[in-house]
Amino acid sequence: MPGEPNLPEPPLGRPVPDWKPADLPPRTPMPGRFCRVEPLEPHHHAAPLYAANTLDTEGRMWTYLPYGPFDTWDTYRTWIEAMANGTDPLFHAIIDPATHRAIGVASHLRIDPRNGSIEVGHLAYSPLLQRTPAATEAMYLMMERAFALGYRQYEWKCDSLNGPSRAAALRLGFSFEGIFRQAAVVKGRNRDTAWYAITDQDWPAVREAFQTWLHPANFDEVGRQRRRLSELNRGRSSPGT
Repeated sequence: MPGEPNLPEPPLGRPVPDWKPADLPPRTPMPGRFCRVEPLEPHHHAAPLYAANTLDTEGRMWTYLPYGPFDTWDTYRTWIEAMANGTDPLFHAIIDPATHRAIGVASHLRIDPRNGSIEVGHLAYSPLLQRTPAATEAMYLMMERAFALGYRQYEWKCDSLNGPSRAAALRLGFSFEGIFRQAAVVKGRNRDTAWYAITDQDWPAVREAFQTWLHPANFDEVGRQRRRLSELNRGRSSPGT
């Protein structure tokens, strides 16, 4: 209207002119050198997973998950059958190629093709998988699939008190986004959620770090790493770095 002052233009996000929705993750295996990640199937995976999980005699692998530990084979089998039938979360088993047995699970979840956002979670790593190259490679394979399908944001969320998970996120190349306070009630306790993410702009550098770390030359004759993944991803602890 006449007489009104000229107002500044409101700030807007950068244009994404060629954006198109991502594809849904397929139910197909993801083969690697140290492991194979494949869709969860109760008939093939439930028994070896239950056996591997019982090696965690104190049940610590379930501390920050909203379910578990499972005291009996029947309760675990029922849970596996329910999870395997879902599409979001889309559960996968992590297979030891030496024994062809499942030793852990992970999932893609909060799958939003329209906005290009996908999360990794429900990580239940048995003692046979914890702190092994296979544990790291499984995360690489799931990231690789997500970005190949056209997702532009890959998320990691965990209880803010879960120190090992928060350290793992940074080691794997995620950037810390912030704390979502009082996000949930889990097992009768408050959960503040720590958010981490990798974007499609971050991915080329993160992918290079993974490939360098996973290369056979990075392991000595007894399988010890020469360079740490955290070293290769150093400086990726906050958005925009």
